Amino acid sequence: MRAPSRARRTLVTAGAAVATAALLLAGCAQDPAERPEPGGSGGKADGKARTTLTVGVFGAFGLQEAGLYDEYMAQNPGIRIEQTSIERNENYYPQLLTHLGTGSGLADIQAVEVNNIAEITATQADKLVDLGKAPGVDKAAYLPWKWAQGTAKGGATVGLGTDVGPQGICYRKDLFEAAGLPSDRAAVGALWAGDWNKYLETGKAYKAKAGEGKAFVDSASGVMAAVTGSSAQRFYDDQGKVVYKTNPAVRGAFDLAASFATEKLSAKLQQFTPGWDQGFANGAFATVSCPAWMLGYIQDKAGPAGKDKWDVAQAPKPSNWGGSFLVVPKAGKHTEEAARLAAWLTAPAQQAKLFEKRGSFPSASAAYALPSVSGARHAYFGGAPIGEIFARAAEGVPVAAVGPKDLVIAQNLADIGMLQVDQKGRSPQEGWEAAVKAIDNALDR
Repeated sequence: MRAPSRARRTLVTAGAAVATAALLLAGCAQDPAERPEPGGSGGKADGKARTTLTVGVFGAFGLQEAGLYDEYMAQNPGIRIEQTSIERNENYYPQLLTHLGTGSGLADIQAVEVNNIAEITATQADKLVDLGKAPGVDKAAYLPWKWAQGTAKGGATVGLGTDVGPQGICYRKDLFEAAGLPSDRAAVGALWAGDWNKYLETGKAYKAKAGEGKAFVDSASGVMAAVTGSSAQRFYDDQGKVVYKTNPAVRGAFDLAASFATEKLSAKLQQFTPGWDQGFANGAFATVSCPAWMLGYIQDKAGPAGKDKWDVAQAPKPSNWGGSFLVVPKAGKHTEEAARLAAWLTAPAQQAKLFEKRGSFPSASAAYALPSVSGARHAYFGGAPIGEIFARAAEGVPVAAVGPKDLVIAQNLADIGMLQVDQKGRSPQEGWEAAVKAIDNALDR
């Protein structure tokens, strides 16, 4: 199981997501062991030469582990698929940009993480195949906001989504009951339905009964990212201008999240650190904003003792954390065959299989009616109907402009700004000013 490479919420890749989500669905079979791919670029099937298609990914991306390559090769005897993987996206992505720049060293299909897709569509679209025109691709089968993320300004859809990370709120039923709050997931969701401010008010009610030192959330930064992700406009406007400083939605998300710190509702933990991991097991906090893939992470960190103590409810507003895309470089040797494979790998039926076997939630909304998604429940989380919960969240995520430096802005708001408020006791204004200064310096470089 591959742990997230860095301790920042915005840096968790879909590769990490699917790796940590292997435990997501109760009763699923163990993933097949990695097997070495055959070398070379030829081979024969029924006496005929085979075409070898290469796929470049980061981490345990899930396509090979779920058996999708084997299934495609069985259906298409003239095709052989070879995958290469670089463990960390921060190493993988700069290499991808270099190879796109030179037009060499590229796989026939390349994976792109969601935090990088805006830069790809803005600066590399002319080097990529328009997959919106690939045989078998139906725009209507995909979530509108996910389709928009992979589409360049000129209208070419160069990235087909593999998965998304719709968010819910995971919570400890036993801690809610001890504080006199309802623990049924429908009643819990109703506490804050439609309004992140109600989430804050619920935290205050929890603290009033639970007492001092009982944290309601894991971190103020986690709240900020979830609130920001539910807004239709974030760091950039539709014309590609950086607007985070003047966008009331961003400042509102910062101030609201800071209130969780100033009201002493936060456990002051930085996500994906040992202390945060331990917090799942020892009841250090009552709630956490969690995408579908995090359920497996929580199960792993909380262990057997947490079974039936954790549950998941709808978030106040739909939000997303995570997801990836497949692109086909024009410099590849087999662009037509690669486009067909990319279309097949991201089709609703295959996305449903990836969810069933690896916990990656489909970006193809047409998959949500399939039994393996619509009927999915999680035994560790009290039999929660996770297919229904996360499909509803995914369908409600707004279409929002994504800019090339979204990740830089989000990181500094969290690690420079909010962390100072949460852990060092700085005022929200001081935290905001420190973040703005760091972001301006980063964007000027």
